Amino acid sequence: MSRPVLANIDLKALQHNLARVRQLAPASNVMSIVKADAYGHNLLTCCQALGDTDAFGLLDLVDAISLRKGGFSQRVCLLEGFFTADEIPVIASNRLEPVIHSSWQLDILQEIEDELQLTVWLKIDTGMNRLGFPPADFRQIQARLSEMKCIQQVSVMSHLASADERDSPATAEQLQRFESATENSGCTRSLANSAAIIAHPDCHYEWVRPGIMLYGSSPFADITANELDLRPVMSLQSEIISVKHVKQGETIGYGGTWKCPEDMQIAVVACGYGDGYPRHAPSGTPVMVAGKLTTLIGRVSMDMITVDLRGIENADSGSPVELWGRGVSVDTVAEMSGTIAYELLCGVTARVKRQEVTNG
Repeated sequence: MSRPVLANIDLKALQHNLARVRQLAPASNVMSIVKADAYGHNLLTCCQALGDTDAFGLLDLVDAISLRKGGFSQRVCLLEGFFTADEIPVIASNRLEPVIHSSWQLDILQEIEDELQLTVWLKIDTGMNRLGFPPADFRQIQARLSEMKCIQQVSVMSHLASADERDSPATAEQLQRFESATENSGCTRSLANSAAIIAHPDCHYEWVRPGIMLYGSSPFADITANELDLRPVMSLQSEIISVKHVKQGETIGYGGTWKCPEDMQIAVVACGYGDGYPRHAPSGTPVMVAGKLTTLIGRVSMDMITVDLRGIENADSGSPVELWGRGVSVDTVAEMSGTIAYELLCGVTARVKRQEVTNG
């Protein structure tokens, strides 16, 4: 028998979440962000389920080519653009759309042969202070690109730094800079990430770029995914592989950090940080065993965790365990572990089999 830990990928939930994006931004095109292997969910599987999207956004050229080979006809944006000049013919032949964010990329494009036709996204930095040109340079760079015979179309984007903080003035400031720089430019525009799609409709423009909300996680610390009508796509599951009777006062796991308050049963579950479960998840982190909520006890090991079986009758070796999914929110596990759901979803390791679920 193979090791029981697996990640169930609910494709109907993914499609539901895309439909929620459409409801929230009905006038906008949707670029579904599928970088990092679709946030750890499996790129090709998720793109097939997201067939109703208008474009895909990712980073890796090999991944983008795999979409074209897989028959996907949607627009495909390379969010970090190209890295070397020899990538450009491949990008052009596969009808990929690189983001242009730095002067060295402009210099390379200046030398490109006329017969190569490119659609590009020009990125301006409105306050993230990561990739992008200063807003004041937008018109000059737009004009420079328009003079290049290899450039067929220019769209423009920026990225919001604090949209998940709904009361932060930073989003309004970034929006104002973006609007001032790009108004009447003739370019289609994109600014809204998941948080802005939900909380800042004035940022929607012609294109929105949902990421984490597609996978059923809330971009906000104080609003749950369920409250936003988002459904979890990944369910990280395993089984009990051993049940132990432990005496009062005995300790559990590495370092003996958790002491049994009474004689009790504990379960050993086949999942650990080698599978992507967060090593820093503390005792008390929720876990679902046989459909009932209980908690993690003791330190997370590379391959195993231990959980409290008090109040759970008839649990035994082979009983199902959900680490996160419908019963246990990945957002809750992330918060208790001092991280974010993005890291947990992307961090599920390759040894965990992804299994498609289409019946909800």
